[in-house]
Amino acid sequence: MFRQFTLWDIFYQLLVATQWTVYLSAVAFLGGALFGFGFMLLRVVPFRPANWAARSYIQFIQGTPLLMQLFLVFFGLSIFGLNVSAWAAAAIALIAFTSAFLAEIWRGCVQSVPLPQWEASAALGLGWLQQLRYVILPQAVRIAIPPTVGFSVQVIKSTSLASIIGFIELTRAGTALNNVTFRPFVVFLFVAILYFSLCYPLTVWSRLLERKLNVSR
Repeated sequence: MFRQFTLWDIFYQLLVATQWTVYLSAVAFLGGALFGFGFMLLRVVPFRPANWAARSYIQFIQGTPLLMQLFLVFFGLSIFGLNVSAWAAAAIALIAFTSAFLAEIWRGCVQSVPLPQWEASAALGLGWLQQLRYVILPQAVRIAIPPTVGFSVQVIKSTSLASIIGFIELTRAGTALNNVTFRPFVVFLFVAILYFSLCYPLTVWSRLLERKLNVSR
């Protein structure tokens, strides 16, 4: 006999799976932020080969579907004798995805700082790195916080694609529960509610930060 799942059983199982969505989102965002900052520097540094290399990487990641990137990491690395788990493949692909988009977000924020700021700091005898560190980045960070928080919502939603390669997170758990309970409306309604509970507070926070920091001005 099949076990009869109550509404609480379904919700509890999905709630347990949600922690893996949170873990994967955190790893993707933190790793993506680290590499994204590096690629942002390569995009703004006055050295063309570095600009070209970073731009090529970013355009490749942004110009290809995340699903394809997941397949490339999960199945492609095995060609070189590297067998990666679904967790590792999802983390690597999402870090690459996040780093490319954050690099472009932050590059735009750095380049939005008025040119006279660069000229004034240069007139003070500061080198390029000193200009970036002491004058430009403090202003760019203020501009970058709202869109960065907003992009974290996209990262959370993108983790759902990791279910394709077998990583058990919220979407994968929902599919498995649906196959057992045959109650798709209830199962995926709970899945939607849990995603909304993760994403909506970040969306509201992003809007509040934009108003508080007065970025539009």
